[in-house]
Amino acid sequence: MPSVKAGTAGPLTALSPIGLAFAQKAFIVSGGRLLLVRKSASDPFHPGRWEVPGGRLEVEDDLDLDDHIRREVWEEVGLKIDPGPPFHLWQWFMPDRSAIAGGGQIRVVAAARRCRPVTLDATLENQDTGDHLDGCAWVPLPEVSAYDLIPSLRPVMRAFLLAPG
Repeated sequence: MPSVKAGTAGPLTALSPIGLAFAQKAFIVSGGRLLLVRKSASDPFHPGRWEVPGGRLEVEDDLDLDDHIRREVWEEVGLKIDPGPPFHLWQWFMPDRSAIAGGGQIRVVAAARRCRPVTLDATLENQDTGDHLDGCAWVPLPEVSAYDLIPSLRPVMRAFLLAPG
């Protein structure tokens, strides 16, 4: 597994409080197609850009890492999956919107996992409003690089497309 990659969301200073979160992203492939989701215009960070389903761990509610990725995929695209092994780790920083006015940041450490779909009818009906998704598509693998991906996901996508799978 490659070393952790860094992303940025702005400069950090010694006085900026930094929180920590863990996230997982599901690379779900069926019939030579990868499931992508599109961020809505209301997304505060990457409106209109594409990524894969997944999100942050709910420490109190997720029983384990497999439960976490299953929950995220179900909530975002309504699919049941069989979680596979992680193939890439990376990190990014984002503003902590829950922090008191002080410019806090959250360091998100993420694992990308290959997942096998158990069901195939993707739907956005289960999503939470905080997911900010307005579309999903099964994209043929050779066409994925033409999509406007979230910048921090680009190196992860390259690793996914180059890895035997």
